[in-house]
Amino acid sequence: MVDAVVNASPASSPASVLDVATGPAGVALELAARSGAKVTGLDLTLEMLRAGAANVARSAYSRRVSLVAGRAEQLPFPDTTFDALTFTYLLRYVADPGATLAELARVVKPKGVVAALEFHVPAGPLWHPLWLLYTRLVLPAACYATGGREWFDVGRFLGPSISAYWRRYPLPWQAEAWGRAGLADVRWRLMSVGGGVVMWGTKT
Repeated sequence: MVDAVVNASPASSPASVLDVATGPAGVALELAARSGAKVTGLDLTLEMLRAGAANVARSAYSRRVSLVAGRAEQLPFPDTTFDALTFTYLLRYVADPGATLAELARVVKPKGVVAALEFHVPAGPLWHPLWLLYTRLVLPAACYATGGREWFDVGRFLGPSISAYWRRYPLPWQAEAWGRAGLADVRWRLMSVGGGVVMWGTKT
């Protein structure tokens, strides 16, 4: 995902990037490390922003990474503010992924890159059953062992959430929704035997 942004234009690096659903700011810091951009990380959850702020403060990029609270569905920025935008594990958690994509694209300048990372469901007679076993049994058990009942609930939620999302919004739908949002040349790449997917496109 970061590659799609920093390698988009061989002649120049983006000057400003918005990282939506930044969480503990891992992607924001990677963007800062691999480009000269000023990076704004946005997240809805204050606890995540506090963790991100601590990570930014310990990094070498605190002057180029800033964090703000906000919702992806209603970004607190004017149109065409940023040269590029990234988001991670976001669209499973919004009521209308298509409308959210349009809102994300709104704040990106023409020819700017939008890139995303999301979990995916592996296919095939080997990897799909193993993925089901891991997400339905192994992951919840591991979460319970390390974090108790609260983390067990998180682990139990994740697999069904991913499956339900891709049943409703498969990759062809995703490409069409990105196009309706004003993004062209939309591509995707499956990773980790299909357990993850990176998508990217360019603002028209």
